[in-house]
Amino acid sequence: MSGSRAALSVVLITLDCADTLAHCLDSVAWVEEIVIADSGSVDSTVELARQRGARVVHQAWLGFGKQKQFAVEQATHEWVLCLDTDERVTPALRASIEQVLRDPSQHAYEFPRCNRFLGRYLRHGEGYPDLSLRLFHKSHARWSEDVVHEKVITLGTVGRLDGDLLHESAETLDSYLAKQNRYTTLAAEELVGQGGGVSRLQMLLSPLFRFVKFYFFRLGFLDGLPGLVHIAIGCFNSFCKYAKMVEIQRRRGYS
Repeated sequence: MSGSRAALSVVLITLDCADTLAHCLDSVAWVEEIVIADSGSVDSTVELARQRGARVVHQAWLGFGKQKQFAVEQATHEWVLCLDTDERVTPALRASIEQVLRDPSQHAYEFPRCNRFLGRYLRHGEGYPDLSLRLFHKSHARWSEDVVHEKVITLGTVGRLDGDLLHESAETLDSYLAKQNRYTTLAAEELVGQGGGVSRLQMLLSPLFRFVKFYFFRLGFLDGLPGLVHIAIGCFNSFCKYAKMVEIQRRRGYS
Protein backbone atom coordinates (compact mmCIF):
# COMPACT_ATOMS: atom_id res chain seq x y z
CA MET A 1 0.00 0.00 0.00
CA SER A 2 2.95 2.31 -0.64
CA GLY A 3 1.04 4.66 -2.92
CA SER A 4 -2.47 4.41 -1.45
CA ARG A 5 -4.06 4.22 1.94
CA ALA A 6 -6.92 2.36 3.53
CA ALA A 7 -10.30 4.04 3.06
CA LEU A 8 -11.51 5.97 6.07
CA SER A 9 -14.95 6.73 7.54
CA VAL A 10 -15.40 9.67 9.90
CA VAL A 11 -18.11 8.97 12.46
CA LEU A 12 -20.01 11.44 14.65
CA ILE A 13 -23.06 11.61 16.87
CA THR A 14 -25.15 14.78 16.78
CA LEU A 15 -27.99 16.62 18.47
CA ASP A 16 -28.70 20.27 17.67
CA CYS A 17 -25.09 21.17 16.94
CA ALA A 18 -25.35 23.26 13.78
CA ASP A 19 -23.24 26.01 15.36
CA THR A 20 -20.14 23.80 15.57
CA LEU A 21 -20.64 21.07 12.98
CA ALA A 22 -19.55 22.95 9.85
CA HIS A 23 -15.94 23.53 10.94
CA CYS A 24 -15.63 19.92 12.03
CA LEU A 25 -16.88 18.51 8.73
CA ASP A 26 -14.80 20.93 6.70
CA SER A 27 -11.67 19.67 8.46
CA VAL A 28 -12.33 16.09 7.27
CA ALA A 29 -13.62 16.80 3.77
CA TRP A 30 -10.73 14.65 2.47
CA VAL A 31 -12.07 11.32 3.81
CA GLU A 32 -14.07 8.78 1.79
CA GLU A 33 -17.15 8.78 4.01
CA ILE A 34 -18.76 10.76 6.82
CA VAL A 35 -21.43 9.01 8.88
CA ILE A 36 -23.60 10.81 11.42
CA ALA A 37 -25.96 9.25 13.95
CA ASP A 38 -28.41 11.99 14.87
CA SER A 39 -30.68 11.61 17.88
CA GLY A 40 -33.38 14.07 16.89
CA SER A 41 -31.96 17.48 16.00
CA VAL A 42 -34.54 20.23 15.46
CA ASP A 43 -32.08 22.86 14.23
CA SER A 44 -30.27 22.75 10.87
CA THR A 45 -27.78 20.04 11.89
CA VAL A 46 -29.10 17.35 9.55
CA GLU A 47 -29.45 19.70 6.57
CA LEU A 48 -25.95 21.09 7.09
CA ALA A 49 -24.47 17.60 7.35
CA ARG A 50 -26.12 16.40 4.15
CA GLN A 51 -25.00 19.53 2.31
CA ARG A 52 -21.43 18.50 3.12
CA GLY A 53 -21.94 14.98 1.84
CA ALA A 54 -22.50 13.20 5.14
CA ARG A 55 -24.81 10.21 5.43
CA VAL A 56 -27.21 10.81 8.31
CA VAL A 57 -28.88 7.98 10.21
CA HIS A 58 -31.48 8.67 12.88
CA GLN A 59 -31.08 6.85 16.19
CA ALA A 60 -32.89 7.64 19.43
CA TRP A 61 -30.47 8.38 22.26
CA LEU A 62 -28.82 5.27 23.71
CA GLY A 63 -26.23 6.85 26.02
CA PHE A 64 -22.83 8.10 24.91
CA GLY A 65 -21.00 4.79 24.57
CA LYS A 66 -23.80 2.87 22.87
CA GLN A 67 -24.67 5.79 20.60
CA LYS A 68 -21.09 6.10 19.37
CA GLN A 69 -20.81 2.35 18.82
CA PHE A 70 -24.04 2.39 16.83
CA ALA A 71 -22.57 5.12 14.64
CA VAL A 72 -19.38 3.11 14.12
CA GLU A 73 -21.41 0.11 12.99
CA GLN A 74 -23.02 2.21 10.26
CA ALA A 75 -19.65 2.97 8.66
CA THR A 76 -18.91 1.35 5.31
CA HIS A 77 -15.14 1.21 5.74
CA GLU A 78 -13.16 -0.81 8.28
CA TRP A 79 -11.09 2.13 9.50
CA VAL A 80 -13.01 4.79 11.41
CA LEU A 81 -12.12 8.15 12.90
CA CYS A 82 -14.52 9.18 15.66
CA LEU A 83 -14.99 12.88 16.31
CA ASP A 84 -17.17 15.20 18.36
CA THR A 85 -18.85 18.05 16.53
CA ASP A 86 -16.77 20.73 18.27
CA GLU A 87 -13.47 19.10 17.27
CA ARG A 88 -11.31 19.84 14.24
CA VAL A 89 -8.57 17.80 12.57
CA THR A 90 -5.44 19.90 11.98
CA PRO A 91 -3.37 19.54 8.80
CA ALA A 92 -0.58 17.93 10.86
CA LEU A 93 -2.94 15.31 12.25
CA ARG A 94 -4.39 14.66 8.80
CA ALA A 95 -0.89 14.02 7.46
CA SER A 96 -0.18 11.56 10.30
CA ILE A 97 -3.46 9.71 9.72
CA GLU A 98 -2.96 9.42 5.99
CA GLN A 99 0.61 8.24 6.43
CA VAL A 100 -0.21 5.52 8.96
CA LEU A 101 -3.16 4.24 6.90
CA ARG A 102 -0.79 3.48 4.03
CA ASP A 103 0.69 0.66 6.11
CA PRO A 104 -0.93 0.31 9.56
CA SER A 105 1.17 -1.49 12.17
CA GLN A 106 -1.56 -1.34 14.85
CA HIS A 107 -5.32 -1.66 14.92
CA ALA A 108 -5.85 1.49 16.98
CA TYR A 109 -4.17 4.89 17.30
CA GLU A 110 -4.32 7.75 19.75
CA PHE A 111 -3.22 11.36 19.36
CA PRO A 112 -3.15 14.58 21.40
CA ARG A 113 -6.27 16.67 21.84
CA CYS A 114 -5.78 20.37 22.50
CA ASN A 115 -8.65 21.93 24.44
CA ARG A 116 -9.68 25.58 24.24
CA PHE A 117 -10.99 26.87 27.54
CA LEU A 118 -11.91 30.46 28.41
CA GLY A 119 -10.47 31.55 25.08
CA ARG A 120 -7.09 29.85 25.48
CA TYR A 121 -5.69 26.57 24.18
CA LEU A 122 -4.46 24.61 27.19
CA ARG A 123 -1.01 23.12 26.66
CA HIS A 124 -0.38 21.74 30.14
CA GLY A 125 -2.15 20.36 33.18
CA GLU A 126 -5.30 18.33 32.68
CA GLY A 127 -6.01 19.89 29.30
CA TYR A 128 -3.00 18.57 27.32
CA PRO A 129 -1.96 16.27 25.77
CA ASP A 130 -5.33 14.67 26.62
CA LEU A 131 -4.46 11.62 24.49
CA SER A 132 -7.55 10.40 22.67
CA LEU A 133 -7.97 6.99 21.02
CA ARG A 134 -10.19 7.84 18.07
CA LEU A 135 -8.71 6.08 15.01
CA PHE A 136 -9.24 2.32 14.87
CA HIS A 137 -10.13 -0.72 12.81
CA LYS A 138 -13.71 -1.44 13.79
CA SER A 139 -13.17 -5.22 13.78
CA HIS A 140 -10.55 -4.87 16.53
CA ALA A 141 -11.92 -2.12 18.77
CA ARG A 142 -15.24 -0.73 19.97
CA TRP A 143 -16.72 1.93 22.24
CA SER A 144 -17.50 0.95 25.80
CA GLU A 145 -21.13 1.05 26.94
CA ASP A 146 -20.49 3.65 29.66
CA VAL A 147 -23.20 6.30 29.88
CA VAL A 148 -20.50 8.92 30.53
CA HIS A 149 -16.72 9.02 30.07
CA GLU A 150 -17.04 6.40 27.35
CA LYS A 151 -13.82 5.07 25.84
CA VAL A 152 -12.58 2.90 23.00
CA ILE A 153 -11.68 -0.64 24.06
CA THR A 154 -9.07 -2.60 22.15
CA LEU A 155 -7.11 -5.71 23.09
CA GLY A 156 -4.00 -4.89 21.10
CA THR A 157 -1.32 -2.25 21.57
CA VAL A 158 -2.15 1.32 20.66
CA GLY A 159 -0.04 3.42 18.31
CA ARG A 160 0.47 7.16 18.74
CA LEU A 161 0.21 9.81 16.03
CA ASP A 162 1.63 13.32 15.77
CA GLY A 163 -0.57 16.35 15.25
CA ASP A 164 -3.32 17.79 17.40
CA LEU A 165 -7.06 17.33 17.39
CA LEU A 166 -8.38 20.78 18.27
CA HIS A 167 -11.28 20.88 20.69
CA GLU A 168 -12.95 24.14 19.77
CA SER A 169 -15.45 24.35 22.60
CA ALA A 170 -16.91 27.85 22.67
CA GLU A 171 -19.43 27.19 25.45
CA THR A 172 -19.83 29.66 28.29
CA LEU A 173 -18.54 28.88 31.75
CA ASP A 174 -22.15 28.61 32.89
CA SER A 175 -22.97 25.92 30.30
CA TYR A 176 -19.66 24.16 30.98
CA LEU A 177 -20.48 23.92 34.69
CA ALA A 178 -23.99 22.69 33.89
CA LYS A 179 -22.52 19.93 31.73
CA GLN A 180 -20.05 18.96 34.44
CA ASN A 181 -22.94 18.77 36.90
CA ARG A 182 -24.72 16.29 34.62
CA TYR A 183 -21.54 14.27 34.11
CA THR A 184 -20.80 13.95 37.83
CA THR A 185 -24.36 12.78 38.44
CA LEU A 186 -24.06 10.10 35.75
CA ALA A 187 -20.64 9.04 37.02
CA ALA A 188 -21.90 8.78 40.60
CA GLU A 189 -24.92 6.71 39.56
CA GLU A 190 -22.71 4.40 37.54
CA LEU A 191 -20.25 3.85 40.41
CA VAL A 192 -23.05 3.17 42.88
CA GLY A 193 -24.60 0.73 40.41
CA GLN A 194 -21.26 -1.10 40.27
CA GLY A 195 -21.24 -1.42 44.05
CA GLY A 196 -18.71 1.31 44.66
CA GLY A 197 -18.37 2.99 48.03
CA VAL A 198 -16.77 6.19 49.23
CA SER A 199 -15.12 7.41 52.41
CA ARG A 200 -14.72 10.89 53.87
CA LEU A 201 -10.96 10.59 53.40
CA GLN A 202 -11.43 9.80 49.73
CA MET A 203 -13.74 12.78 49.30
CA LEU A 204 -11.12 15.09 50.82
CA LEU A 205 -7.91 13.71 49.37
CA SER A 206 -8.99 12.99 45.79
CA PRO A 207 -9.49 16.68 44.86
CA LEU A 208 -6.28 17.66 46.68
CA PHE A 209 -4.12 15.06 44.95
CA ARG A 210 -5.72 15.96 41.64
CA PHE A 211 -4.83 19.63 42.05
CA VAL A 212 -1.20 18.91 42.99
CA LYS A 213 -0.82 16.51 40.08
CA PHE A 214 -2.20 18.73 37.35
CA TYR A 215 -1.32 22.22 38.57
CA PHE A 216 2.23 21.57 39.73
CA PHE A 217 3.58 18.28 38.32
CA ARG A 218 1.80 18.67 34.96
CA LEU A 219 2.66 22.41 34.87
CA GLY A 220 -0.92 23.61 34.69
CA PHE A 221 0.17 26.96 36.14
CA LEU A 222 1.78 27.74 32.77
CA ASP A 223 -1.69 28.00 31.23
CA GLY A 224 -2.44 31.08 33.31
CA LEU A 225 -5.84 31.82 34.80
CA PRO A 226 -7.75 29.57 32.34
CA GLY A 227 -5.53 26.66 33.40
CA LEU A 228 -6.19 27.35 37.08
CA VAL A 229 -9.95 27.54 36.55
CA HIS A 230 -9.97 24.36 34.45
CA ILE A 231 -8.07 22.35 37.05
CA ALA A 232 -10.05 23.77 39.98
CA ILE A 233 -13.32 22.76 38.32
CA GLY A 234 -11.92 19.26 37.74
CA CYS A 235 -11.07 18.99 41.43
CA PHE A 236 -14.52 20.20 42.43
CA ASN A 237 -16.04 17.64 40.06
CA SER A 238 -14.13 14.89 41.85
CA PHE A 239 -15.57 16.02 45.19
CA CYS A 240 -19.09 16.37 43.75
CA LYS A 241 -19.00 12.87 42.26
CA TYR A 242 -18.27 11.31 45.63
CA ALA A 243 -20.75 13.57 47.45
CA LYS A 244 -23.46 12.52 45.00
CA MET A 245 -22.56 8.87 45.59
CA VAL A 246 -23.22 9.40 49.31
CA GLU A 247 -26.56 11.03 48.54
CA ILE A 248 -27.61 8.22 46.18
CA GLN A 249 -26.61 5.52 48.63
CA ARG A 250 -28.49 7.13 51.49
CA ARG A 251 -31.56 7.72 49.34
CA ARG A 252 -31.56 4.05 48.39
CA GLY A 253 -31.01 2.95 51.97
CA TYR A 254 -27.46 1.62 51.44
CA SER A 255 -26.12 3.36 54.53
